[in-house]
Amino acid sequence: MADYFVHPTSVVDDGAEIGAGVKIWHFCHVSAPCRIGPGSTLGQNVFVARNVAIGTNVKIQNNVSVYEGVTLEDDVFCGPSMVFTNVLTPRAFVSRKDEYRKTLVRKGATIGANATIVCGVTIGACALVGAGAVVTRDVPDYALVFGNPARRHGWVCKCGEKLDVRGGRGACSRCGERYEEVGGALRPIP
Repeated sequence: MADYFVHPTSVVDDGAEIGAGVKIWHFCHVSAPCRIGPGSTLGQNVFVARNVAIGTNVKIQNNVSVYEGVTLEDDVFCGPSMVFTNVLTPRAFVSRKDEYRKTLVRKGATIGANATIVCGVTIGACALVGAGAVVTRDVPDYALVFGNPARRHGWVCKCGEKLDVRGGRGACSRCGERYEEVGGALRPIP
């Protein structure tokens, strides 16, 4: 007996690697080969394409398609109906499977509802992409981005709170974690 849950309306192809404690809810399709790490959850109507890698404790909300070329590291949150792409110039009548661009979502990042992630970008660790954003370029670690196209509007803590960074330093009002900004990047202070 499997040590993960699959709703009876979902399809998991033979050869898909599903970790312990995974929950796959209504009307999902998980293609093979792919890997879904332990403790992850796929909400209703989620599609996972071939060769996708999903880390541990990833939460993918309803109506999200994770296409070939996408990698989600541990603790990533994908909001409802957000969109990944994998080809820059798709045409129904032209096969471009050899042009898939890789998209990497780093550990702890959050992508808000209805955001669009244009292929070929990296979303940094613990970054927060606002609802409805259109991401067309890399997002730095801990960056808060939103808009169309998405632009940085500040920094966020690992716990998700917006940071007040002044003079190159800031501390989280919720958890107390301290950060420093160096060369346009943010990093925790050990």
